[in-house]
Amino acid sequence: MSVQILAEYIEYLDVEKGLSQNTMDAYRRDLSEFWDFCNSVGVEDLENVSRGNISSYILKLHDEKYSPTSIMRKIASLRGFFKWLCTNEYIKVNPTITIEQPKLPKRLPKVVSVREIEDMLKSGLTVTQSVIIELLYGCGLRVSELVNLKVSDINIKSKYLQCFGKGSKERIVPLGSKAVAALNKYLPQRDFVVKKYNITDSRLLVTDDGREMNRQDIYSFVHELGKGIHKGISPHTLRHSFATHLIENGADLRVVQELLGHSDVSTTQLYTHISKKRLKEVYFAINR
Repeated sequence: MSVQILAEYIEYLDVEKGLSQNTMDAYRRDLSEFWDFCNSVGVEDLENVSRGNISSYILKLHDEKYSPTSIMRKIASLRGFFKWLCTNEYIKVNPTITIEQPKLPKRLPKVVSVREIEDMLKSGLTVTQSVIIELLYGCGLRVSELVNLKVSDINIKSKYLQCFGKGSKERIVPLGSKAVAALNKYLPQRDFVVKKYNITDSRLLVTDDGREMNRQDIYSFVHELGKGIHKGISPHTLRHSFATHLIENGADLRVVQELLGHSDVSTTQLYTHISKKRLKEVYFAINR
C-alpha cells in the first residue's frame, strides 16, 4: 500500500465524509497496522489481499486481547477502505464483503445521580472547572466538542451555544441558568488570561498559565473529581447522565436525540433502558 493511496483515502474521509481529526487518525493507525501484518505474511500488493488474510488478522487481534469494540472499529476501518479501493478501481474484488462483525455485549453506560452532580459542583471548584462541568453535564457536550468550542459559538444573551459534533455536524444547544451563570463568571477571567499572555486563539477554554486546554486536561480533571464521589468517571459519564436525567424527568426522546446530536434515535433509546434500570434499583432499595 503506497503512502499516496493512504493519503488519498484520508483526504476522502476529510473532504467527503467530514470525519473528525481523531477519527481520521484512528483510521490511519488501523490501516497502517493491518498493512504491517500483510507484509509480515508476504502480501505486498493490495490486489492480493484475501479474505483469509483479513480473517487471520482478526484472529491475531483476538489473540492479543483486543476488546470487541476495538476489533469492531478496526474491521469498520478495513471495510470502508476496501470499498473505497473498489469504487476507485484500485482493486477488483472487495475481500471484506463477507467478514462478520463480533457481537458486543450489551452494557449500559455508567451514569451519576443528580445528588452526585451537586456534590461535585460543591467541592470547591475553580471558575474554569465549574464551566467544564456545566457544559459537559448541563449541555451534554462531548469532550471533543468542548475543547473545540470558541467564544463566538456562545450566545449568552439568547442562552444557546453552537457546536460541531461527529462528522462536523452542527447543532444548537440551549444554555440553562447555571451554565449561563458559570460562563458569566468565567469569561472575565478568560479575558484577563488572554490579555496577560497575548493569546490569539479563540477557543473558549484556556488554562490559567495561558495554554489552550486539551482533551487530556479535561479527562484528568473529571477523573480526579470522580474520586470525591468514589466513582471512576469520564467526561462521557457526564454526557450520559445529562441524557438519562432528561428522560427520567419526562423529556421527549426526539428532543434528547437532537440535544445529543445523535443521527439515529436508536442510539438515544439506550438511555430509556438506563432509566428503567435505575427505577428498579430505587424501588427495591425502598422496599427491602
